[in-house]
Amino acid sequence: MENRGRKKRKSQKTKSNRKGCSSSIDGNTIFALMLAAICKSNEPFSEAIIKRCLNSLHLSLTPNSHKDEPRLQTLPVPVLSLLPVLLKSKCDEIVSRSAEIAGAASIFSFEMNEQIALDAGIVKGLILAVGASNKMVSLAACNAVLDLSTTSVGRERLLEFSAVEHLMFKYLQVPESSKRSVAICSLDKGSDICPRIGVKEDDLLVLLLDAVITLINTYDIDRLEKMPRKLSETFSVCLKELWAKVHNQMFLRNTLKFGQDEHANLSSIRTNEMAESIFRLSINAGHLTTPIPFDVVKKSIFGTRESSFENFILNHWEVSPLRIRTCSKALNEQDDVFSSFVQYLNLKKTDSSFVSPVLQGMVSCLPIDSDELNILNFLKTVRNELGCPIIYGQDIRVLRTLGHLKEEVHFFQESSVPCTKAPHFLYIDDVLKCEDAYKKGYTIALRGMEFRLQNIAAIADGLASLFGQPSVGVNLYLTPPNSQGLPCHYDDHCVFVCQLLGTKQWTIASQPVVSLPHLYEPLGNLHSAKTGNSMAGHSQFLLREGDILYIPRGFPHEACTVAESGDPDETTGFSLHLTLAIEVDPPFE
Repeated sequence: MENRGRKKRKSQKTKSNRKGCSSSIDGNTIFALMLAAICKSNEPFSEAIIKRCLNSLHLSLTPNSHKDEPRLQTLPVPVLSLLPVLLKSKCDEIVSRSAEIAGAASIFSFEMNEQIALDAGIVKGLILAVGASNKMVSLAACNAVLDLSTTSVGRERLLEFSAVEHLMFKYLQVPESSKRSVAICSLDKGSDICPRIGVKEDDLLVLLLDAVITLINTYDIDRLEKMPRKLSETFSVCLKELWAKVHNQMFLRNTLKFGQDEHANLSSIRTNEMAESIFRLSINAGHLTTPIPFDVVKKSIFGTRESSFENFILNHWEVSPLRIRTCSKALNEQDDVFSSFVQYLNLKKTDSSFVSPVLQGMVSCLPIDSDELNILNFLKTVRNELGCPIIYGQDIRVLRTLGHLKEEVHFFQESSVPCTKAPHFLYIDDVLKCEDAYKKGYTIALRGMEFRLQNIAAIADGLASLFGQPSVGVNLYLTPPNSQGLPCHYDDHCVFVCQLLGTKQWTIASQPVVSLPHLYEPLGNLHSAKTGNSMAGHSQFLLREGDILYIPRGFPHEACTVAESGDPDETTGFSLHLTLAIEVDPPFE
């Protein structure tokens, strides 16, 4: 069931060509009657007169009322001037009908919408009426706010009078029981990437959600940062809880067809719009990731001696690989920057069942340039794709290296070759296949971990500050026993390999390719004969838990899981490591 406010807004406003009203609807007469009734508010007949006048006005503005009813070409200015008073009435029916008239006028024409928006008394009255204890009044006012928000002028005026804060507060007052049953609905055949969101039983909750998300997604940075911190944080928590339910429905592909569930109140909000609101609220200073100080990152990677980092910069940075041995018990200590991530995974040394739970909670992370300064401009560019399930190739790869030719083989073969086909979104069936693929020797490679977890984002920001570079990308690799994920290749960025669990044998060429690739330079065929031949002279590094390996850009390398002792006859285990990729961007090239 689609909420009634949205049905009304489906007919978009245009400059009205409606014919003038008949003599039975006289705006001046209605104004005079209502003004007299307002002045005689203590008289028993006053409310009845006002109600009858408001009903006549509402019928004259409603496009789907009886065709024989006379129509107003515009809401007379004198009548308009009474709405602020009527919206403060002690009679709920009068307030409700006044809000409905303001809403109907807002979508009658652009001119009327602007008239309503520029009247501060009406805008304030509607916003305050949203918080009314009477549900009928709240519904009418919320509908009117949505009607007014259909133009940029209307949205701006609503923001000016703190409509978002009032809507958030009212939303937080809705009983939690009303927020438990969430549905998603697809209106178009095959269009289930960003379905619409519905809440069962509670139409007010749907309208509030519509209004607050619509307005939040028009906020600029200054307004986002000026929002009351506590209110913003509390609402953000509620929105994330609702998002978890929505995302789970998407992941399980429990998408209803329009009209399939008559108890679901369908909003106009799509899943990508909710994801955008969550993103925007995170911009509020209270939600920003606090970078780990670069000296803490430096100690965690290079040790406590200052000379260790200086020696690395002077002798190894962009020159040669280096294994940095850390304390083997570091991952269990509070001062280690990676320990919280390992605890988050809750991964036992013989258990790989975390694959499905971790993938289930992820959404696609869209590529963003490291030098992007306008985050809201980026949001506008990608808003139609926000919140969608992870995409094969962009967010995840499931692959292994096979045969004496060491060919790269993808578990999802049809999705491994870039082409013009639609993106391969991973839902429940494919995620379960990923776990099965792992058991068959395939490596799970996840990109963009710095966008997915705050503790990883903090490490990445700290490392970027340490090296004076714009950003650090973080990938995760889970490799099963006796297996090799990626074939021999080189990167266009410098890499720190952080071995979190298990053991892995790395083979790195002694020399880089002819010239170090510059940032964003196409690498061409990573598995060319040139790359393979460059491994003739090489060094090997055995990484155990807590070890870190530096690989300069341009150095061909490959890795496979081995026994902890390095003995090929010993039973091998799995390996989990992160790669921290530093985009080396020479400022004057």
